[in-house]
Amino acid sequence: MNGRLILTLDGEVINEYPIEEESLTIGRKHGNEVQLNDLTISGRHALIIAQGKQTYIEDLGSTNGTLLNGSHIKSAILKHGDIIQTGHHQFTFLCEGQVKYETTMFVMAEQDETKMVLPEWESREESIESQPLAGLRTLNGPLARTVMELRKPFNTVGFQGQKLALISRGLEGYNICAVPCNQNHQSTGVSLLNNEPLASTPQNLKTSDIINIAGFEVEFFLID
Repeated sequence: MNGRLILTLDGEVINEYPIEEESLTIGRKHGNEVQLNDLTISGRHALIIAQGKQTYIEDLGSTNGTLLNGSHIKSAILKHGDIIQTGHHQFTFLCEGQVKYETTMFVMAEQDETKMVLPEWESREESIESQPLAGLRTLNGPLARTVMELRKPFNTVGFQGQKLALISRGLEGYNICAVPCNQNHQSTGVSLLNNEPLASTPQNLKTSDIINIAGFEVEFFLID
């Protein structure tokens, strides 16, 4: 076995897929080894390839693209703990068969199901491309030291199916604000920014700011 893919939606584990064959396809249509009912995912979206001791991921020309640790990729070698995002769903790649997946906070780029008919969504992405890129570095928990790039206009942060914070990227930098709690979910505690309760109004993010979600900490930093 060349590892496992842990499928999650908003941080909640949905399924687990051992990589036992040479290839595994992900998409919305029947015939994929991993079929997902998600309008932001293409019919044949991505391909997982196992060759020897290496495992690769390849985007199959999907509409919304495939993100690896927050960055768009065409193809890449997978490393233990990598986070793959296809549409609204995420996969955590575990290369060691005996390692148990532990629930942790999630960082997810928001996808727009109507992107094809809303050119302003694409123009917003293009307008921020020239702005400095930032990322989040995980400081504790099972995925410590993992880096997630914040390339998209909107990224949500949360825990166990609950979105708790929204990070937006604009022409004047990055902002963060708390997301109102869903009454259907049990509270995971107060989200913090530099040990202070996270406000519901946008706050500017600066290098070395520490965000705490349900006890998991990430550090905000500029990449370029």
